Amino acid sequence: MDDFGLECRVARFHNVYGPLGTYDGGREKAPAALCRKVINAKRNNENKIEVWGDGKQTRTFLYIDDCIEGTLRLFESDYSDPVNIGSDEQVSINQMIEIIESISGIEKLERIYQLDKPKGVRGRSSDNTKIQNLLKWEPSIELKNGLKETYNWILHTKFVLKCKSFVRSILIRKSTTYLRLGFKRWHDIWICIITICRGVISIAICIWIIGSEQVFI
Repeated sequence: MDDFGLECRVARFHNVYGPLGTYDGGREKAPAALCRKVINAKRNNENKIEVWGDGKQTRTFLYIDDCIEGTLRLFESDYSDPVNIGSDEQVSINQMIEIIESISGIEKLERIYQLDKPKGVRGRSSDNTKIQNLLKWEPSIELKNGLKETYNWILHTKFVLKCKSFVRSILIRKSTTYLRLGFKRWHDIWICIITICRGVISIAICIWIIGSEQVFI
């Protein structure tokens, strides 16, 4: 900033999470990873999930809407030193799992603690003294509300991906088979038409289910 005369702001974000974020693949944050694990356990009728560490690590998690609001407020200010943007609602991993279980409506799951997995520092929290004094603001979205939005988005996304895979298997695989083999008889043509109709009906059913509020219960 001193060398080029550029205005800059320095924000230190604390564990941002929420819809449209990564929820699998190993690079996701704990909220999304645990939501995914609980969803899978419920769908597969399993009564256990794997947890990295002993579950007693404590963290604060910042919902994406609060992250954006805090960033905009910081950029509109004239403060150029580093500042924390994070929630001060500190919870353990075990406590967060209990919140997600409540959202899913599932009974308490057995925790399989993986002590050999990375678990980071024992505890970390965001000191919001600066943003409270400088910006007259602090994050307002409670963890349980942010987790509910995140859980429902992951549930919806996984359902849509499953529908797409199902429709693709009907429309592409079977129709492609008939096209590759050729229509030797009228019977083959009718089967292909019926297959496409089944695919269209499947898409309509998927759209109807996605639009139903029951998907998010």
